[in-house]
Amino acid sequence: MANEALVASVKQILTLFRERKEAEGYAAYTKLFKSPEFATYAPQDQRQALKLMISLKVIPSSLSPHLVGGYRTGMAPLKALIDAHDDPHDYELYGICQIVTGDEKGAAETFRKALNMERARNPQSDLCGSLMKWVAAV
Repeated sequence: MANEALVASVKQILTLFRERKEAEGYAAYTKLFKSPEFATYAPQDQRQALKLMISLKVIPSSLSPHLVGGYRTGMAPLKALIDAHDDPHDYELYGICQIVTGDEKGAAETFRKALNMERARNPQSDLCGSLMKWVAAV
């Protein structure tokens, strides 16, 4: 992440999570993602911040309201990235958010679309493997 303000915000958020202040951490992510400045950051910086929050490899059986709210907030900037760049990595993150927020049908469609895109680009990529796992999971 290149933007100093974004780096400082993310460091503060990660400190909250290290201190086990989950509610405050997700509230800070919500504030960051809804801020007008967030959309002005470089796409790769936005992706990195979103990826730090959306770090689930599997969906836990119990989801806290804070986690669900944070993921729901992350969907709008991810949708903007998808609309602007059509990158399969963004689709993967968006699909994870869809699962967490209860839209498994939409997530399945999102993961399949991303998998088809990535297979066309690089069928041997780590992203293809990850997307295949998500497609099988939903």
